[in-house]
Amino acid sequence: MEAKLDMVLEQVGRDKNIDKSVLINALEQAILTAAKRTFGMNREMEAKFNAETGSVDLFLIVNVVDEDDAIEGREITVAEAHKAGLEAELGDELLFQVFYRSEDDDRAREQDEKFGTLIDLKNASKKFGRIAAQTAKQVIYQRVREAERDNVYNEFKDRKGEIISGIVRRFERGALVVDIGKAEAVLPMREQVPRESYRVG
Repeated sequence: MEAKLDMVLEQVGRDKNIDKSVLINALEQAILTAAKRTFGMNREMEAKFNAETGSVDLFLIVNVVDEDDAIEGREITVAEAHKAGLEAELGDELLFQVFYRSEDDDRAREQDEKFGTLIDLKNASKKFGRIAAQTAKQVIYQRVREAERDNVYNEFKDRKGEIISGIVRRFERGALVVDIGKAEAVLPMREQVPRESYRVG
């Protein structure tokens, strides 16, 4: 199923005339937003689209610090790292993959057994999938709308002062709403030709 995500992004990009990288970025941001809501805003996380699998991989970033300075969920001490079997030094940045897809349950269990006390993701992982799906949907819709708006703006910004033709769709408080292809334009009353009559269609 996940390999299809790449194809879906390609198709949406073509249909909406949006660069695929914008959609990938939106997807990464959506997963990251959902992760922060689920696992805690204080955690440093990173989401990366994996073109090979067609999915978004999520990582928890943990910094190795001095004995007394560790902030729970963001940092671990050198001693804790060594106790968990990690060859880490002061100042190192460790990446732990967050396994949130059902097909990764075995890998998640294995990681939790090995590093559970360090990264503490066990309880939140179960509800993450649902939250991620809802958040991803909202963020992607928002980003697609923004990208479409930007495309329309970029198409018409250099055409200021040009006469373009369109179809009158409706009247709103004296202004005409005109369909000009990919967008609707508003022709205010002050810019309409005096004594010219307009009709819908």
